[in-house]
Amino acid sequence: MATVERGYTATKEQLLARLRRVEGQVRGIERMVESDRYCIDILTQISAIQAALDKVALGLLDDHARHCMHKGAETGQAEEMTTEMMAAVGRLMKRG
Repeated sequence: MATVERGYTATKEQLLARLRRVEGQVRGIERMVESDRYCIDILTQISAIQAALDKVALGLLDDHARHCMHKGAETGQAEEMTTEMMAAVGRLMKRG
């Protein structure tokens, strides 16, 4: 089976490293709750995780715009892919 090249292929290892750090942060929050840490300290860590995930999402959007959208324009799918990307941006912005 052929490997599909995605927009993030060139930075895949960096992306995976960031996600592993986020995973570690989530486990850290679990330990904080288990040890009855102060609520504000836990909320601070949750905010840090959200910021880290936002950075991952922005990187993916950037890769998508620079790689996938470029390919989509070459194949006549630019309009459809723009609509798809903007829907994803809308979902990312709808938090809380």
